[in-house]
Amino acid sequence: MNGRRSLRSRLTLLVATAVAVAIAVCAAVCWFIVRSELLDQMDRSLHGPKGPQGMEWIQQYCTGGVSGRPLPFRFQPLQVIDAQGGRCVVGAPGVKVVPADRDLAAGPAGQEAIRNGTTEEGAEVRVLTRSVGSGLAVMESRTLTEFQSTLATLAWILAGVAALGVLGATSAGLFVSRTALRPVGRLAEAVEHVARTEDLDTRLPVEGTDEIARLGTSFNAMTTALAGSRERQRRLIADAGHELRTPLTSLRTNIDLLLRSENAGRPLDPGPKRRLLNSLKAQFEEMSTLVGDLLQLSRSEDEHEPYVEVAFHDVVEAAVRRARLRAPDTSIEVELRPWYVHGDQAALERAVVNLLDNAVKFSGSDTTAGPVNGSRSSGTPGSTDGSQSGGTLGLTDSSRSGGAPGLTDGSRSTVEPGSATGLGGGSATGPVTVRLHNGELAVRDHGPGIPEDELPYVFDRFWRSSSARSMPGSGLGLAIVAQAVRDAGGEITLENAAGRGTRARVRLPGSSVRG
Repeated sequence: MNGRRSLRSRLTLLVATAVAVAIAVCAAVCWFIVRSELLDQMDRSLHGPKGPQGMEWIQQYCTGGVSGRPLPFRFQPLQVIDAQGGRCVVGAPGVKVVPADRDLAAGPAGQEAIRNGTTEEGAEVRVLTRSVGSGLAVMESRTLTEFQSTLATLAWILAGVAALGVLGATSAGLFVSRTALRPVGRLAEAVEHVARTEDLDTRLPVEGTDEIARLGTSFNAMTTALAGSRERQRRLIADAGHELRTPLTSLRTNIDLLLRSENAGRPLDPGPKRRLLNSLKAQFEEMSTLVGDLLQLSRSEDEHEPYVEVAFHDVVEAAVRRARLRAPDTSIEVELRPWYVHGDQAALERAVVNLLDNAVKFSGSDTTAGPVNGSRSSGTPGSTDGSQSGGTLGLTDSSRSGGAPGLTDGSRSTVEPGSATGLGGGSATGPVTVRLHNGELAVRDHGPGIPEDELPYVFDRFWRSSSARSMPGSGLGLAIVAQAVRDAGGEITLENAAGRGTRARVRLPGSSVRG
């Protein structure tokens, strides 16, 4: 068992200790101030008048000139000493003489010294020794009994006050710690509840603007972020499962078709068999692309190649060349000016390629659907084989009627209405324009545009327009674009262009000169 004290007990102990130390210091300072003041008062009394007789009477008394006369009322004890150690005691008891007193008697008149001494009976006294000339010195004393008694009484009083102060400080510290740590206790209970139930909808009430309120606000923000992350993860898994279901079903159907034809002893003709194998290849490529997109989106911000200076205009130019190879019939107008950024060159190039693929695809479309979310052809660019859609070839078993097994192509067509085969293809309604100026890349197509109510969702993962779901793509392209741009410190927007089509704007921080 851990013997470490709880935070509440440690806070209480800290408050009590701090108050106890403060009281002890104040008591000690007070005691020394009172002691110094009492000593000053005693020293002033020693320097005061010596009564009506004065020093002449004292000298006559000690030489026998006033023998037989009683001492005056309240006469303070004193004694006269010489340099050889002789003394005359006036009153009782006498004070022990030390060598410093004899040295003072031998000195000139007017010299004096104050010290603590003892009487012949052992009582402590305060002694003033003053030289009066002629080898004599007068020693006057005051008892320290009352002085010491006063200090002792004061010490007991201060100790009692300190004890009461520590007791009160402990009680106050316990109260303060309970009050101050009550929100922390609620936070601990909330954390334990989340750990026990995984309920990320738990929220703490926040009052005020102090540190505890900030802690509660931070906890609420953390649980909100975790809940959002878990929801995005759940949606990602669900959407990925949904997107994988179609190619997996197609693969299984086509493989079953191939096996049935072989097992039945009636192998497929070379033409249908080649189409079937091409379809299988296209479906595997579609799955590979989808898995790659998922891995790209699932990586964290620090899981990337080291950022280097990238000539963004060269990246865009390379992406344009790739787009022209995929869609040779689509006109792409390019105007690039130098712009250098810091980022991951491969990720930025993929982002630009996704934007151009999307623009090329819809520039040749006469449909009224908005663009698929970054959809990309999963087949071979420029292929005229409808199998690139990931569809299936259906088998009609004519053996029941005595005929040979036949094939029906049940694949979903990837050829867009009004366009030739290939990516984008044929009768485009307008060119794709690519402009890079002052760090802003603008890619515009002349397609059907995007419904205004769907614009907020174009960068969501797996989002596709309801009227464009029959077209190839996974709905991850624009999400990858948004992530790449965000990782490079930029921002991206997508809007409907004036007249017809859409315009994507990518803004990246950088400079027009290298370095």
